[in-house]
Amino acid sequence: MSDEVGPWALECRGLRRSFGRIEAVVDLDLQMGRGQFVGLIGHNGAGKSTLLRMWTGMLEPTAGSVLIGGIDVHKEPAAARRKFGAVPEQPAVYEYLTGREWLQFVAEVRGEQAEVEPLLEILGLADHAGRLIREYSQGMRRKAGLAAALIGNPSVIFLDESLNGLDPPSAARVKEVLRSRVEQGTTVLLSTHVVDTVERVADRVIMLAHGRLVADEQISDLEDGGLEALFLKRLGETHAAGLEG
Repeated sequence: MSDEVGPWALECRGLRRSFGRIEAVVDLDLQMGRGQFVGLIGHNGAGKSTLLRMWTGMLEPTAGSVLIGGIDVHKEPAAARRKFGAVPEQPAVYEYLTGREWLQFVAEVRGEQAEVEPLLEILGLADHAGRLIREYSQGMRRKAGLAAALIGNPSVIFLDESLNGLDPPSAARVKEVLRSRVEQGTTVLLSTHVVDTVERVADRVIMLAHGRLVADEQISDLEDGGLEALFLKRLGETHAAGLEG
């Protein structure tokens, strides 16, 4: 972790979201320091998507707050958005722009004087920068989405299943880029169903079950059986405690 002082990279205080009688996220208190690679896992319906939407300001919490770099995401959304980048499961890109034009457009919208050529180069898109995005493969679109999220050197990057659909060389390149950013002090949060991916790339894992935080562990501290065993154990505990609804 970076030794940089100041506010947490990401902080949740009493975060809760209800949909009628359904509690999607229940009283979440959480802090992430700078320069961490964090995996977010959970069963289908655990609350991961709801949590990501609150973290990125797309969904108002029922109660509590989200702060990125000390800025409240819902009270100061414009200022908070300058602090983070996000890559959704299906990146939203303009298909009739070239890869280069897309990144230049994102930089202008974010008000950044970003150099897009280095991003195209490090993500292996330089040879395809002049092609329309509509011609890109799924993996290339994901890399274009990640390049857009990196514009402006955000302090936090949110990834929603963003390593899926990448061939092995592309996945290795993306992981290298993300690890380099973490070493520079960026906090990366990857939400995924793939437990093995979290064990390979993350330093820390956060686990949700039925909207509740049931584990917050360093990957290096996992016991025999690894993350899968911990996941099954904690999920079983929530069932035994009757916390499904």
